[in-house]
Amino acid sequence: MEYKFTTNNFEEEVLQSSTPVLVDFFAEWCNPCKMMAPVVEKLAEELEGKVKVGKCNIDENMQIAQRYRVASIPTFMVFKDGKPLSTQVGAMSAAELRKFAEQALD
Repeated sequence: MEYKFTTNNFEEEVLQSSTPVLVDFFAEWCNPCKMMAPVVEKLAEELEGKVKVGKCNIDENMQIAQRYRVASIPTFMVFKDGKPLSTQVGAMSAAELRKFAEQALD
């Protein structure tokens, strides 16, 4: 299941999550973001129960994007124990995204 992270649920769903979280910071108008959307959705299904995978629309949740200094999109950020573990900017292959998300499982 792909989550939708917003200003209202970010604290609970991401920062207080007992499992690692992959956040896809995106915007509706961003073509590379649109290209990554099905990849992120598929990864959410594959990693269900291991890594929480979801999206955060930067236009609708500017405070979160500013807090984590999201300057370019798509930006992928892995959170573990309430803190950002690593960040990757730009489109990537499904295999690369999966490897990036799974680093939080080590």
